[in-house]
Amino acid sequence: MDWEGWQVGGAKNNMKEIRNSLKTRIQHLVVRGDTNHGGHPWFVSPRTKNFISTLFLIMYCLTSSAADIYVSLKGSDNNVGSKEKPFATLHSALRKARELRRLNDVAVKGGIRIIIENGVYKLDETIILKPEDSGTKDSPTQIISAQNAKVIFSGGLSIKGWRKVSTPIVGLPKEAIGNVWVAEAPSPAGRTLEFRQLWVNGNKATRARDRNGEIMNRILSWDFKNQTCRIPIPKNFNPKNIEGMEMVIHQWWAIANLRIKLAKVIGNAVELTFMQPESRIQSEHPWPAPWISKDGNSAFYLTNSIQFLDEQGEWFEDLRNHKIYYWAAKNEQMQNVDVVVPHLETLLKIEGTIDHPVANVSFKGISFEHSTWLRPAKQGHVPLQTGMFMLDAYKLQIAGTPDKKELENQAWVGRPPAAVEVSYATSTSFDSCKFEHLASTGLDYKKGTLNNLIRGNLFKDIGGSGILIGTFSDEAMEAHLPYNPKDQREISTNDRIENNLISNVTNEDWGTVGLGAGYVKGIKILNNEINEVSYSAISVGWGWTPTVNAMRNNVISGNKIHHYGKRMYDVAGIYTLSAQPESFITKNYIDSIYKAPYAHIPSHWFYIYTDEGTAYYTIRDNWTPAQKYLQNANGPGNIWQNNGNLVADSIKLNAGLQKKYQYLLKGKFVNKSAQPINLANQQVILELVFKSGTKPTEAVLNSFLKANQIPASSIYQWENRVVIYFATQTPAALQNKFQKQFSNAEVKLYDNMFYDFTRQRNCLLEPAKEWDHIILSANLVKDEKMQKEYLDEHATQFDKWPELSKGFCNADFQQLVIYRNGRQLMLVISIPKGANLDELNPKTTLNNPRVDEWNALMKKYQEGIEGTKKDEVWVFFKKIN
Repeated sequence: MDWEGWQVGGAKNNMKEIRNSLKTRIQHLVVRGDTNHGGHPWFVSPRTKNFISTLFLIMYCLTSSAADIYVSLKGSDNNVGSKEKPFATLHSALRKARELRRLNDVAVKGGIRIIIENGVYKLDETIILKPEDSGTKDSPTQIISAQNAKVIFSGGLSIKGWRKVSTPIVGLPKEAIGNVWVAEAPSPAGRTLEFRQLWVNGNKATRARDRNGEIMNRILSWDFKNQTCRIPIPKNFNPKNIEGMEMVIHQWWAIANLRIKLAKVIGNAVELTFMQPESRIQSEHPWPAPWISKDGNSAFYLTNSIQFLDEQGEWFEDLRNHKIYYWAAKNEQMQNVDVVVPHLETLLKIEGTIDHPVANVSFKGISFEHSTWLRPAKQGHVPLQTGMFMLDAYKLQIAGTPDKKELENQAWVGRPPAAVEVSYATSTSFDSCKFEHLASTGLDYKKGTLNNLIRGNLFKDIGGSGILIGTFSDEAMEAHLPYNPKDQREISTNDRIENNLISNVTNEDWGTVGLGAGYVKGIKILNNEINEVSYSAISVGWGWTPTVNAMRNNVISGNKIHHYGKRMYDVAGIYTLSAQPESFITKNYIDSIYKAPYAHIPSHWFYIYTDEGTAYYTIRDNWTPAQKYLQNANGPGNIWQNNGNLVADSIKLNAGLQKKYQYLLKGKFVNKSAQPINLANQQVILELVFKSGTKPTEAVLNSFLKANQIPASSIYQWENRVVIYFATQTPAALQNKFQKQFSNAEVKLYDNMFYDFTRQRNCLLEPAKEWDHIILSANLVKDEKMQKEYLDEHATQFDKWPELSKGFCNADFQQLVIYRNGRQLMLVISIPKGANLDELNPKTTLNNPRVDEWNALMKKYQEGIEGTKKDEVWVFFKKIN
């Protein structure tokens, strides 16, 4: 049999003829019979039966397998889309697929595969998928890379023709003369292309700025009435050469990009005036705003002026003269480098309607690279939060709205563009794709999305957020109002984001996030790894309101978050807003937050941060180095259970990418700077055991504590022992200091906390504002087996002995913690300030005999420390100050 032209690939034009030919041949065989058996018209031999069965099988395969359409850089859009005659663009392949579905061609019964061959596909326009491009559950449309192919859809243009600058350039710093290269700026539509990013050999170069590296100056003042700012005079600054110059200012949890209109030298300062509309919005809105403080004003840098082009790796585009200038690094040979600038804001758009969503379309193995974003250069950029820029904003003279009595901030926001945008889509997916070298958001599922999957992708070198999903605020809706549309199909529902690596995103708009969700329902954020983020890693929620809204049933679980908060503060590994009934934050691993160099309140960072209005969340079994969490103006119904560094190590081991997706870690960004990591203040105990008669005076102790910034109220004593109970980031270093100062004492550190009861977590009750601490000590018996039994009993106490927690709650205990050093135990009981332990303690056993049983059980494991009387077990340390 001649199989030429019988392939399924390419949705062949002769597919119908093939099927009809097979059908005719089968009918002919059956009708004519087999002449070798007497020529009876209805007799069919076994051999003929087998042949007919084979033909039927071929027909089934031709009607049930996917139709393949090919795209290649070697193809032509005049071709038919077969493997031998591929299309040149995805646009034509989609049109072919759309026609096959419109005509109900049986070739697509098993689906359509658009197979993209190896190469970089430079896009002239955004690829758009419409409702007519939808597949079905049984006949999906798949857009995939060919086997072993590297497929890139790029919105970039290559810059060629670099030459060394040989003549003087007005404004160019002296140190740059002889080091700078120049090329013609592209003019793809007869107009000079404006851009804000430039990549050299895949690395983003730095747009020329007044201070190099991560260094910034601080503003001197901000005049909110006149909408001006004063700054120190920059080095070699020419106030007349400010065309296109911008100011980037660091303020709390967001930055602002402000176009400079006028610069006037006044004494030892420069007064800056800005363009509209950002000037008005920047000076009228209250949060976040420029910070003026004795501890340090807002940091800033100036950018986009040839006078700042003073070091390797910097570039500047001269729009007036249509030139690009670049100071090459030592290892870069400009005749051979690959220089790319972006010209498309959105590379791919999947756009359905509320009644006709795009459905059953998937992308696999495709890279999306080189997108632009020009709003900061056209209208400025003043974000409210998460990169959502303010269209209008101001402070209410009389605070309060119907939903929030104390609200003073009014803001209407827009949403930055994304390299890939999806709206009103069902059962779509991005699997094993890459999103790299992008100016704004990487992938954005904006509105009306249902049952979509984002899995196994790499998000890297992105100026804004890696992933956004769900409505934040419609432009016409004030941002603090709860969103709950009448048509629930608007709400992004039951989408899954799992096993993605998000690394080195938010590297231009520092106030964006690794993964951000607005008003979403039933979202699952699972087993992602997120690192090298300027602000928060995962942010879920919007609106700052406890009012029940569109959000519910959201799950954030099994994620690995580390090395975040590089530049901003008021920050967390996981951050939430507003009421989200039946939602969970569980089994995440959060560690290593950077010390942001220009934070106004350096300690205002957290591992988990449930912010305004957060309600009905269960936060459980999350591993963090310490319990540094913030619950700010929360609503009701939040449950905190078993979070911190006592959580099982299995939580740490299982968080992040599952084994199948760990190959993505090869693409992780490595921060080569020496930026330090924040260490959480850890409550510890130092015990100084003095030899008889050598204990120092209170004055000596107080003086040493003061020198080490430890409160004098931290000191307790019993006999020849002194205990100091305090919070520190460096317990071992302080232990060494104490040992050096008090060489006549044994200095013991208790930082191994193995038991932790808190009123807030275990009683679900708000704690008292101020506490008193009672400190006791005892030894465990010498039998190591019994020591293990004691520790095991405490590890399971909350589950097996819930009556104890009930007793502690009844007694108004705020916290009970137990530390261990060898056999010795330190018990700290915290009670409301001014309360009496003798009065509270009997309440633990009131109508609660199980507490007595527990106490009786524990007696066999404990004995007194050295110096106690016979039958004396727990000793009380008396507070000195």
